[in-house]
Amino acid sequence: DHMLELLGRHSLIDLTLAAKGDIHVDYHHTVEDIGLVMGQALDRALGTRKGISRYGWSIVPMDDALSWAAVDLGGRPYLVLQTATRRRKILDFDLGLIRDFLQALVTQGKLNLHILQLYGKDPHHAYESVFKALARAMRMAVTIDPREKGVPSTKGKI
Repeated sequence: DHMLELLGRHSLIDLTLAAKGDIHVDYHHTVEDIGLVMGQALDRALGTRKGISRYGWSIVPMDDALSWAAVDLGGRPYLVLQTATRRRKILDFDLGLIRDFLQALVTQGKLNLHILQLYGKDPHHAYESVFKALARAMRMAVTIDPREKGVPSTKGKI
């Protein structure tokens, strides 16, 4: 919940979510499904992508951690996620599920996303910086550029 709150707050994208899942078994399906639905909603909201800035990037510190994110809303799904954090869990949450969430978001949202979590000792701070960097990059990419009269592509479509 906390990371999704950060994503909504720092991207300035209105985000309301209610999810039910079999988390008594594990978090995997619920986390992945949230990524799928958020990606679909983003793709629908962007429509033809006319007038958007398309590209966004951000570097965000969070105490001991630093992360960098770059996004292209050009319709070609691809994820690069490199993390420096060695811990695999925060409490009972498997941190590997963050990759599953992001892959689902990227695939359904039709975006190219590169995230480098450069360093950080505290895994909570590390992933806060990841989600804040992603959010700030998304905020930049979805911004309407009044100078952009069409789709931001030399091909004329995305």
